[in-house]
Amino acid sequence: MRIALGLGNPGARYTSTRHNIGFMAVDHLAARRGVDWQHREDAVAEVAAVELGGQEVMLVKPQTFMNSSGKTVAALCAQWQTNPQDVLVVFDDFLLDFGRFRFRRGGSDGGHNGLASVLEELNTQDVPRLRMGIGSPPEGGGIIDYVLDSFSPEDEVEDLLGCCENALEKYYAEGVEAAMNSFNGS
Repeated sequence: MRIALGLGNPGARYTSTRHNIGFMAVDHLAARRGVDWQHREDAVAEVAAVELGGQEVMLVKPQTFMNSSGKTVAALCAQWQTNPQDVLVVFDDFLLDFGRFRFRRGGSDGGHNGLASVLEELNTQDVPRLRMGIGSPPEGGGIIDYVLDSFSPEDEVEDLLGCCENALEKYYAEGVEAAMNSFNGS
């Protein structure tokens, strides 16, 4: 089983915030494919099965707060006998310009607490990820306030989500190397 793990925070207060772009990305995929989310109490998650790049992929939105997302994915990996290398973590990165993507095969958490939780619970840094650029806070603005704020009207979020869909199709069809070559920096 392949897993696309969107990182975000549950609840209406966070729905359209920059920090929830991972949730928004998997919500976009589920909506485009006409599938409904199913609640998994045993993993504290919402899940939806879709086809991406010719493969069955389980979209996952942990219903814990982001900094505890690893508990959800560890429970699902154990239940579905999924290797950490078959989990793709999709999340925000304020160090990337809005709309930029960066696929990686693995590595450190780069200071992202949600990814840190996933790596800790899966006990490896060999977890593929897609960082989605949300842009940097304005001069003198705080990072926390910025990421927990909604996107501005001039941000083309729908275009970003459409491009993310294309990137994930490429990733699942051809692998991380092809996705990196096609989308990193674009």
